[in-house]
Amino acid sequence: MTGRDRLRELLDAVLEEEHRSLDDMAGGAYTSPFHFTRRLSRETGEPPVAMRRRVMLERAAWQLSHGESVTDAAFAAGYDSVEGFSRAFARAYRHVPSQQRTQPRAGSHWLPAPNGIHFHPPTSLWVHSGERTMSQPMDLMVHHDLDDTRALLDLAKQLPDEAYRRQVRPVLSWEGDETTLARVLERQVSTLEVWLAAILGEEFPPERPDDPGALIARHDEVAPRWLEMVRDVDRRDAWDDRVVDALCEPPESFVLGSIVAHVLTYSAHRRLGARAMLAELGVEVDEGDPINWLRRRGGAE
Repeated sequence: MTGRDRLRELLDAVLEEEHRSLDDMAGGAYTSPFHFTRRLSRETGEPPVAMRRRVMLERAAWQLSHGESVTDAAFAAGYDSVEGFSRAFARAYRHVPSQQRTQPRAGSHWLPAPNGIHFHPPTSLWVHSGERTMSQPMDLMVHHDLDDTRALLDLAKQLPDEAYRRQVRPVLSWEGDETTLARVLERQVSTLEVWLAAILGEEFPPERPDDPGALIARHDEVAPRWLEMVRDVDRRDAWDDRVVDALCEPPESFVLGSIVAHVLTYSAHRRLGARAMLAELGVEVDEGDPINWLRRRGGAE
Protein backbone atom coordinates (compact mmCIF):
# COMPACT_ATOMS: atom_id res chain seq x y z
CA MET A 1 0.00 0.00 0.00
CA THR A 2 1.23 3.49 -0.73
CA GLY A 3 -0.84 5.28 1.88
CA ARG A 4 -3.28 4.89 4.72
CA ASP A 5 -7.01 4.75 4.04
CA ARG A 6 -9.54 6.32 6.38
CA LEU A 7 -11.04 3.05 7.58
CA ARG A 8 -7.58 1.81 8.52
CA GLU A 9 -7.02 4.98 10.55
CA LEU A 10 -10.32 4.48 12.36
CA LEU A 11 -9.41 0.88 13.16
CA ASP A 12 -6.05 2.06 14.49
CA ALA A 13 -7.88 4.51 16.75
CA VAL A 14 -10.04 1.69 18.09
CA LEU A 15 -7.03 -0.46 18.99
CA GLU A 16 -4.55 2.18 20.16
CA GLU A 17 -3.29 1.13 23.61
CA GLU A 18 -4.10 4.48 25.22
CA HIS A 19 -7.62 4.74 23.79
CA ARG A 20 -9.74 3.23 26.56
CA SER A 21 -12.97 5.14 25.87
CA LEU A 22 -15.07 6.18 22.90
CA ASP A 23 -13.96 9.78 23.38
CA ASP A 24 -10.31 8.66 23.28
CA MET A 25 -10.87 6.72 20.07
CA ALA A 26 -12.74 9.53 18.34
CA GLY A 27 -10.13 12.06 19.44
CA GLY A 28 -7.36 9.88 18.06
CA ALA A 29 -9.16 9.80 14.72
CA TYR A 30 -9.83 13.57 14.79
CA THR A 31 -13.59 13.21 14.62
CA SER A 32 -16.57 13.36 16.93
CA PRO A 33 -17.75 10.31 18.90
CA PHE A 34 -21.03 10.39 16.94
CA HIS A 35 -19.41 10.34 13.50
CA PHE A 36 -16.74 7.88 14.65
CA THR A 37 -19.36 5.40 15.87
CA ARG A 38 -21.57 5.85 12.82
CA ARG A 39 -18.73 5.31 10.33
CA LEU A 40 -17.29 2.24 12.07
CA SER A 41 -20.68 0.68 12.69
CA ARG A 42 -21.72 1.21 9.08
CA GLU A 43 -18.53 -0.15 7.52
CA THR A 44 -17.77 -3.00 9.94
CA GLY A 45 -21.18 -3.89 11.36
CA GLU A 46 -19.83 -3.53 14.88
CA PRO A 47 -19.74 -0.51 17.25
CA PRO A 48 -16.17 0.61 18.05
CA VAL A 49 -16.38 -0.04 21.80
CA ALA A 50 -17.67 -3.58 21.22
CA MET A 51 -14.99 -4.18 18.58
CA ARG A 52 -12.22 -3.04 20.90
CA ARG A 53 -13.52 -5.18 23.75
CA ARG A 54 -13.70 -8.26 21.51
CA VAL A 55 -10.30 -7.81 19.86
CA MET A 56 -8.67 -7.14 23.23
CA LEU A 57 -10.18 -10.38 24.54
CA GLU A 58 -8.82 -12.18 21.49
CA ARG A 59 -5.38 -10.73 22.20
CA ALA A 60 -5.67 -11.77 25.83
CA ALA A 61 -6.62 -15.32 24.80
CA TRP A 62 -3.59 -15.49 22.50
CA GLN A 63 -1.33 -14.13 25.26
CA LEU A 64 -2.68 -16.65 27.75
CA SER A 65 -2.06 -19.48 25.27
CA HIS A 66 1.56 -18.32 25.06
CA GLY A 67 2.21 -18.28 28.81
CA GLU A 68 1.04 -14.82 29.89
CA SER A 69 -0.38 -14.68 33.41
CA VAL A 70 -4.09 -14.04 33.87
CA THR A 71 -3.32 -10.85 35.80
CA ASP A 72 -1.05 -9.40 33.12
CA ALA A 73 -3.49 -10.31 30.34
CA ALA A 74 -6.36 -8.74 32.25
CA PHE A 75 -4.70 -5.37 32.73
CA ALA A 76 -3.23 -5.37 29.21
CA ALA A 77 -6.78 -5.82 27.91
CA GLY A 78 -7.88 -2.69 29.78
CA TYR A 79 -9.76 -4.28 32.68
CA ASP A 80 -9.57 -2.73 36.14
CA SER A 81 -9.68 -6.06 37.93
CA VAL A 82 -8.90 -9.71 37.29
CA GLU A 83 -12.41 -10.60 38.40
CA GLY A 84 -14.03 -8.37 35.79
CA PHE A 85 -11.73 -9.72 33.10
CA SER A 86 -12.43 -13.34 34.11
CA ARG A 87 -16.19 -12.81 33.92
CA ALA A 88 -15.98 -11.19 30.49
CA PHE A 89 -13.57 -13.85 29.23
CA ALA A 90 -15.78 -16.71 30.48
CA ARG A 91 -18.86 -15.19 28.83
CA ALA A 92 -17.01 -14.89 25.51
CA TYR A 93 -15.08 -18.19 25.45
CA ARG A 94 -17.23 -20.44 27.65
CA HIS A 95 -14.25 -21.28 29.82
CA VAL A 96 -12.15 -19.45 32.40
CA PRO A 97 -8.86 -17.70 31.49
CA SER A 98 -6.75 -20.21 33.41
CA GLN A 99 -8.01 -22.99 31.14
CA GLN A 100 -6.90 -21.04 28.06
CA ARG A 101 -3.48 -20.72 29.68
CA THR A 102 -3.04 -24.37 30.68
CA GLN A 103 -4.79 -26.00 27.71
CA PRO A 104 -3.99 -23.81 24.69
CA ARG A 105 -5.59 -24.71 21.37
CA ALA A 106 -4.27 -23.61 18.01
CA GLY A 107 -6.39 -20.85 16.51
CA SER A 108 -8.72 -20.79 19.52
CA HIS A 109 -8.35 -17.08 20.29
CA TRP A 110 -10.78 -15.81 17.62
CA LEU A 111 -14.32 -14.91 18.65
CA PRO A 112 -17.35 -14.64 16.31
CA ALA A 113 -17.32 -11.31 14.46
CA PRO A 114 -19.64 -9.67 11.94
CA ASN A 115 -16.76 -8.27 9.92
CA GLY A 116 -13.93 -10.80 9.98
CA ILE A 117 -11.65 -8.41 11.89
CA HIS A 118 -9.58 -10.33 14.42
CA PHE A 119 -6.43 -10.00 16.49
CA HIS A 120 -3.34 -11.35 14.73
CA PRO A 121 -0.09 -11.68 16.73
CA PRO A 122 1.91 -9.84 17.75
CA THR A 123 0.19 -6.48 17.17
CA SER A 124 -1.80 -6.82 14.00
CA LEU A 125 -5.29 -7.32 12.64
CA TRP A 126 -6.50 -10.15 10.46
CA VAL A 127 -9.45 -9.45 8.18
CA HIS A 128 -11.27 -12.65 7.19
CA SER A 129 -13.42 -12.51 4.05
CA GLY A 130 -14.67 -16.08 3.88
CA GLU A 131 -14.53 -16.11 0.06
CA ARG A 132 -12.92 -19.08 -1.64
CA THR A 133 -10.79 -18.67 -4.77
CA MET A 134 -8.09 -21.40 -4.84
CA SER A 135 -7.63 -25.05 -3.85
CA GLN A 136 -5.64 -28.21 -4.73
CA PRO A 137 -3.70 -26.77 -7.72
CA MET A 138 -2.12 -24.25 -5.37
CA ASP A 139 -1.00 -27.02 -3.05
CA LEU A 140 0.73 -28.78 -5.95
CA MET A 141 2.43 -25.59 -7.14
CA VAL A 142 3.72 -24.82 -3.67
CA HIS A 143 4.90 -28.39 -3.15
CA HIS A 144 6.73 -28.39 -6.50
CA ASP A 145 8.33 -25.03 -5.72
CA LEU A 146 9.68 -26.34 -2.42
CA ASP A 147 10.93 -29.63 -3.86
CA ASP A 148 12.58 -27.94 -6.82
CA THR A 149 14.31 -25.37 -4.61
CA ARG A 150 15.68 -28.23 -2.48
CA ALA A 151 17.03 -29.95 -5.60
CA LEU A 152 18.81 -26.76 -6.70
CA LEU A 153 20.37 -26.35 -3.26
CA ASP A 154 21.71 -29.89 -3.50
CA LEU A 155 23.24 -29.12 -6.90
CA ALA A 156 24.89 -25.97 -5.55
CA LYS A 157 26.89 -28.11 -3.11
CA GLN A 158 28.95 -29.32 -6.09
CA LEU A 159 30.46 -25.88 -6.58
CA PRO A 160 33.50 -24.44 -4.85
CA ASP A 161 32.73 -21.35 -2.81
CA GLU A 162 34.42 -19.05 -5.34
CA ALA A 163 32.15 -20.22 -8.15
CA TYR A 164 29.09 -20.19 -5.86
CA ARG A 165 29.71 -16.49 -5.17
CA ARG A 166 30.96 -15.50 -8.62
CA GLN A 167 28.98 -12.92 -10.61
CA VAL A 168 27.51 -14.83 -13.51
CA ARG A 169 24.36 -13.23 -14.90
CA PRO A 170 21.67 -11.08 -13.31
CA VAL A 171 18.37 -12.54 -12.16
CA LEU A 172 15.92 -9.67 -11.96
CA SER A 173 13.75 -9.69 -8.86
CA TRP A 174 11.51 -7.19 -7.12
CA GLU A 175 14.40 -6.52 -4.72
CA GLY A 176 16.88 -5.73 -7.50
CA ASP A 177 19.32 -7.68 -9.65
CA GLU A 178 20.80 -10.83 -8.13
CA THR A 179 24.06 -11.62 -9.89
CA THR A 180 25.44 -14.62 -7.98
CA LEU A 181 24.04 -18.07 -7.35
CA ALA A 182 24.62 -17.51 -3.64
CA ARG A 183 22.43 -14.42 -3.66
CA VAL A 184 19.66 -16.04 -5.71
CA LEU A 185 19.43 -19.13 -3.52
CA GLU A 186 19.66 -17.17 -0.27
CA ARG A 187 16.78 -14.94 -1.39
CA GLN A 188 14.85 -18.06 -2.39
CA VAL A 189 14.98 -19.36 1.18
CA SER A 190 14.82 -16.09 3.11
CA THR A 191 11.67 -15.04 1.23
CA LEU A 192 9.82 -17.96 2.81
CA GLU A 193 11.27 -17.21 6.23
CA VAL A 194 10.24 -13.56 6.14
CA TRP A 195 6.72 -14.08 4.78
CA LEU A 196 6.01 -16.96 7.15
CA ALA A 197 7.06 -14.81 10.09
CA ALA A 198 4.75 -12.04 8.90
CA ILE A 199 1.78 -14.37 8.44
CA LEU A 200 2.23 -16.21 11.73
CA GLY A 201 3.09 -13.13 13.76
CA GLU A 202 6.63 -14.25 14.58
CA GLU A 203 9.77 -12.14 15.00
CA PHE A 204 11.64 -10.99 11.91
CA PRO A 205 14.18 -13.71 11.06
CA PRO A 206 17.82 -12.87 11.84
CA GLU A 207 20.57 -13.04 9.25
CA ARG A 208 21.95 -16.57 8.92
CA PRO A 209 24.73 -18.27 6.89
CA ASP A 210 24.14 -18.64 3.15
CA ASP A 211 26.47 -21.47 2.11
CA PRO A 212 24.64 -24.38 0.42
CA GLY A 213 24.72 -26.61 3.51
CA ALA A 214 23.32 -23.87 5.73
CA LEU A 215 20.65 -23.00 3.17
CA ILE A 216 19.58 -26.63 2.97
CA ALA A 217 19.16 -26.72 6.74
CA ARG A 218 17.19 -23.46 6.66
CA HIS A 219 15.05 -24.69 3.78
CA ASP A 220 14.34 -28.02 5.51
CA GLU A 221 13.18 -26.04 8.53
CA VAL A 222 10.93 -23.52 6.78
CA ALA A 223 9.56 -25.60 3.87
CA PRO A 224 7.23 -27.94 5.80
CA ARG A 225 5.95 -25.02 7.86
CA TRP A 226 5.26 -22.98 4.71
CA LEU A 227 3.44 -25.90 3.06
CA GLU A 228 1.35 -26.50 6.18
CA MET A 229 0.48 -22.80 6.36
CA VAL A 230 -0.77 -22.88 2.76
CA ARG A 231 -2.80 -26.02 3.44
CA ASP A 232 -4.26 -24.50 6.58
CA VAL A 233 -5.31 -21.40 4.64
CA ASP A 234 -7.01 -23.64 2.11
CA ARG A 235 -8.78 -25.70 4.79
CA ARG A 236 -10.18 -22.49 6.27
CA ASP A 237 -11.14 -21.03 2.87
CA ALA A 238 -8.96 -18.09 3.79
CA TRP A 239 -7.29 -17.22 0.48
CA ASP A 240 -8.91 -13.80 0.45
CA ASP A 241 -8.15 -13.07 4.10
CA ARG A 242 -6.21 -9.89 4.63
CA VAL A 243 -3.45 -9.44 7.20
CA VAL A 244 -3.11 -5.82 8.32
CA ASP A 245 0.37 -5.54 9.79
CA ALA A 246 0.62 -2.74 12.33
CA LEU A 247 4.40 -3.20 12.65
CA CYS A 248 5.02 -1.75 9.19
CA GLU A 249 5.53 1.98 8.72
CA PRO A 250 3.05 2.86 7.41
CA PRO A 251 0.92 -0.22 8.16
CA GLU A 252 0.45 -2.42 5.13
CA SER A 253 -2.26 -4.90 4.28
CA PHE A 254 -1.65 -8.13 2.38
CA VAL A 255 -4.14 -10.62 0.92
CA LEU A 256 -2.97 -14.16 1.67
CA GLY A 257 -3.60 -15.36 -1.87
CA SER A 258 -1.51 -12.53 -3.25
CA ILE A 259 1.35 -13.32 -0.84
CA VAL A 260 1.52 -16.92 -2.03
CA ALA A 261 1.20 -15.84 -5.67
CA HIS A 262 4.00 -13.29 -5.12
CA VAL A 263 6.27 -15.93 -3.62
CA LEU A 264 5.56 -18.43 -6.40
CA THR A 265 6.08 -15.85 -9.16
CA TYR A 266 9.52 -14.71 -8.03
CA SER A 267 10.50 -18.18 -6.88
CA ALA A 268 9.84 -19.64 -10.34
CA HIS A 269 11.88 -16.84 -11.90
CA ARG A 270 14.74 -17.41 -9.47
CA ARG A 271 14.68 -21.17 -10.02
CA LEU A 272 15.01 -20.75 -13.78
CA GLY A 273 17.74 -18.17 -13.28
CA ALA A 274 19.57 -20.48 -10.86
CA ARG A 275 19.44 -23.25 -13.48
CA ALA A 276 21.05 -20.99 -16.05
CA MET A 277 23.74 -20.02 -13.52
CA LEU A 278 24.43 -23.65 -12.58
CA ALA A 279 24.75 -24.64 -16.24
CA GLU A 280 27.14 -21.75 -16.91
CA LEU A 281 29.21 -22.87 -13.91
CA GLY A 282 29.45 -26.40 -15.34
CA VAL A 283 26.80 -28.18 -13.28
CA GLU A 284 24.44 -30.50 -15.12
CA VAL A 285 20.87 -29.52 -14.35
CA ASP A 286 17.42 -30.58 -15.56
CA GLU A 287 14.70 -28.29 -16.95
CA GLY A 288 12.66 -28.10 -13.74
CA ASP A 289 9.36 -28.94 -15.41
CA PRO A 290 6.58 -29.50 -12.84
CA ILE A 291 4.94 -32.05 -15.17
CA ASN A 292 8.00 -34.29 -14.91
CA TRP A 293 8.25 -33.62 -11.18
CA LEU A 294 4.70 -34.86 -10.67
CA ARG A 295 5.29 -37.91 -12.86
CA ARG A 296 8.36 -38.83 -10.78
CA ARG A 297 6.24 -38.61 -7.66
CA GLY A 298 3.63 -40.93 -9.15
CA GLY A 299 0.85 -38.34 -9.47
CA ALA A 300 -0.84 -35.98 -7.04
CA GLU A 301 -1.08 -36.67 -3.32
